[in-house]
Amino acid sequence: MSVEGSARPRSAFCVVLGNEKGGSGKSTVAMHIAIALLKAGQRVATIDLDSRQKSFTHYIDNRRAWAAHARLDLELPQHYCISRGEGTQVADNEAAEFNEFAAAIDAVEHNYDFIVIDTPGHDSYLMRLAHSMADTLITPLNDSFVDFDVLGTVDPVTFAVTGTSHFSDMVRDARRHRRVVDHATIDWIVVRNRLSMLGSRNKRLVGEGLQELSLRLGFRAVDGFAERVIFRELYPRGLTAIDSLDEDTLGTRPSMSHVTARQEVEGLLKSLKLPLDERGLRRAAAKQEWFAAQANPLELHDIIAS
Repeated sequence: MSVEGSARPRSAFCVVLGNEKGGSGKSTVAMHIAIALLKAGQRVATIDLDSRQKSFTHYIDNRRAWAAHARLDLELPQHYCISRGEGTQVADNEAAEFNEFAAAIDAVEHNYDFIVIDTPGHDSYLMRLAHSMADTLITPLNDSFVDFDVLGTVDPVTFAVTGTSHFSDMVRDARRHRRVVDHATIDWIVVRNRLSMLGSRNKRLVGEGLQELSLRLGFRAVDGFAERVIFRELYPRGLTAIDSLDEDTLGTRPSMSHVTARQEVEGLLKSLKLPLDERGLRRAAAKQEWFAAQANPLELHDIIAS
């Protein structure tokens, strides 16, 4: 197996979270996608390429630690965090990081249904490589022109789109290269996070700009997560809005914020249109049926044959 040339035949469907600007919610979205896929019975491996911040890795570590502490049966993916090269030569560092990344892909590509990759908020060799490997590329974006600048530029008077950004050009090159290598099409999805619950001029103008850029660049724009304290509160315990949240898991009673956050996550996941493996869905349904049965007392006819 080789990741040389970036795109190559493989069995696992690759979901990549990418944005050159930090603080857009990549790790939060990546975690919710990974856990949602696990709950759907899919076999999931995750890879963290942000070797400096390691937000995705810390999120998963928090989940593992809280599951042990609270004695909870929380789903966990097979996780890899690619070490950062610390040598004096850039070429040597890139070679070491590439080899570790290739080994991780080699270990999971034929044994898992999905690979979810979180990339750093800056341009790098591995970040570009991961983008060209994506089957679905997700770019979370805070709903403001500060973050819009990652994709394109606008006229300061009319707010009409005047050009595309370095990141957009990089994604366009990655998609073109992918088509040449294996004739595959990368489904690029821009997720609008921190959406205001109320209508505003900024929300409308950003939406219009994204609509225009989507026609130029060929991405889909979908709604993501509103600015909610709940997502920040879940992080220390590694929980997600789609977990079974109660006083045991949260330490407090769930609120309407938890319900609304769950609805937002479910809406986003539906918009992504990821190809779920049918066998995995059947496994998940059987598991849910088994757990539901445990909550009901056995009837006499279940024990004694007639």
